[in-house]
Amino acid sequence: MNSHARLLAERDVPVLPDILANAGGVIVSYLEWAQNTQEYAWTLEEVNADLERRLTAAFEKLIDAYSEYETPDLRTAAYIIALDRNATAHAHRGLFP
Repeated sequence: MNSHARLLAERDVPVLPDILANAGGVIVSYLEWAQNTQEYAWTLEEVNADLERRLTAAFEKLIDAYSEYETPDLRTAAYIIALDRNATAHAHRGLFP
């Protein structure tokens, strides 16, 4: 944990992990790619609704992991989610699919 994160933690200020805070642009880029491959155009409202749904679901999973594992911060909870997803993929697909 860097000094800034430590200072915020001491003051009980939650810090959203960068993987989630920066996800919006990546998600919208994916949606744009999906539209182009389907030769279809979604409305701005549809894109915003999809983005909100995905980000809300990710945030809820983050908070659930934070509570379940009693992690010291949200970033650690995000790492737990990532490691769990990797372990699940490895169990289903093997090391070299």
